[in-house]
Amino acid sequence: MTLTQRLLVSAAAGLALAAAAPALTGFAPPAYAQTYAAPNGAPMSFADLIDRVSPAVVSIEAEGVVRPEDGPDMSQLPPQFREFLERFGGAPGQQPQRPRRSQGSGFFISDDGLLVTNNHVIEGADTIRVALSDGRSLTAEIVGRDELTDLALLRVEPSSRPFKYVELARDLDIRVGDWVVAVGNPFGLGGTATAGIVSATGRQMSPAQAYIDFLQIDAPINRGNSGGPAFDLNGRVVGVNSAIISPTGGNVGIGFAIPSDIAASIIDQLIADGMVRRGYLGISPADLTDDLRDAMGLDADVEGVLINQVLPGTPAAQGGLQNGDIVLSINGDRVSGARALTQRVGAFAPTEQITVRVLRDGRERNIRVRLAERPADAGGTAQPVTPPEPDVTRLFGMTLETPSEQDRQRLELGQRGLLVADVEPDSEAARKGLRPGDAILEAGGRDVRSVDEFRAAAAQAQSRGRAALLVFVAMQGGQRRYAALELSEME
Repeated sequence: MTLTQRLLVSAAAGLALAAAAPALTGFAPPAYAQTYAAPNGAPMSFADLIDRVSPAVVSIEAEGVVRPEDGPDMSQLPPQFREFLERFGGAPGQQPQRPRRSQGSGFFISDDGLLVTNNHVIEGADTIRVALSDGRSLTAEIVGRDELTDLALLRVEPSSRPFKYVELARDLDIRVGDWVVAVGNPFGLGGTATAGIVSATGRQMSPAQAYIDFLQIDAPINRGNSGGPAFDLNGRVVGVNSAIISPTGGNVGIGFAIPSDIAASIIDQLIADGMVRRGYLGISPADLTDDLRDAMGLDADVEGVLINQVLPGTPAAQGGLQNGDIVLSINGDRVSGARALTQRVGAFAPTEQITVRVLRDGRERNIRVRLAERPADAGGTAQPVTPPEPDVTRLFGMTLETPSEQDRQRLELGQRGLLVADVEPDSEAARKGLRPGDAILEAGGRDVRSVDEFRAAAAQAQSRGRAALLVFVAMQGGQRRYAALELSEME
């Protein structure tokens, strides 16, 4: 083989080896040269979105004082606690005022200075300062607020430079799994952005928040995020961050936001009137449970809301609604739960006339009611009294007695009813919410005036093949409601 031939063979072998080297040695391009695909629907970065919306987000500092009249009512405390507080904290009227400060977030909804935040951020404040992303600090005043939805509307004086603002999504179309971006002021660190997804919709919190079904999000929010916006990927506000669940006070991925469609409706009213006015029916409603259906002899597929009590002098009483009616629909729209009924009625304007369809005595009927304005909630405190030598029996884990005259006046019983003197823990009565000091007015749809009548009502329910006995209860706070006691737990 000539020298030229040897060189050509050598070169060819070298090229072949070089071509095979990656497969033989496992060599791969460096990591920085690889391209990572984003999850379907996810952006590679939220930076452009945050740049666009963050100028509309503000930090809020509210200052006020805790006045003596804001403290506890000393007359309602036990003597030993009252003596302690008077000795170490000062008697009412003598306690010094203490400063109160809170921090939160908010966002502009107009270029002339209207902004939204949570009511609890500014409640009780004497001065409110708003810090903008461009470094300006402005004084804000309250336009209006709504405690029941924890929303507040503020205004700062218009500037020569229009304020950057964002829009509330009025037609909210959001699903579990959609991306959300929260921007706010956690722990006083303004301009902080976090991202996550919608974890759930329609979350219900405490009964006091009956007018909101929250969005649950896992975008990290902490103290100071309250009142700030949660955005979708189009830059629309889909929620107003309001609360977290946390055993430590820090973020654990469970946050709650007021849906933007609810917020928009409330804010519209605050802009127009500075307050929110809700329709009021005047009933104590309850979910229609399986045991209540059975005790009332209703079909299993009946959906509606049980009227525990029609309050005297209210639109419901004037319109002819009665205790024990089942509300099936309002203005043709079905209602399936007490919370939904409260929200539906509250959405009407006061003085508006509505049609309530109810099931009564096995027949459906329409009742027209003109609503009033929802008043502030009221409650009461009862003082239990032990009657002398009562007629006593123990059924369903509770002791029933003939009420004394003092009990009759306290609970407004008239000449009917049995007093619940004692309730055994984990008993059927305890599970259905009966408490010592309550009274049972009816059993099986009939008034009860004695222990014998109560037993007779239970026996009749058993003879009809019912699994539960329907009782009508007068509670200590003045409310009245129905409960279904499982007959298998009677003795």
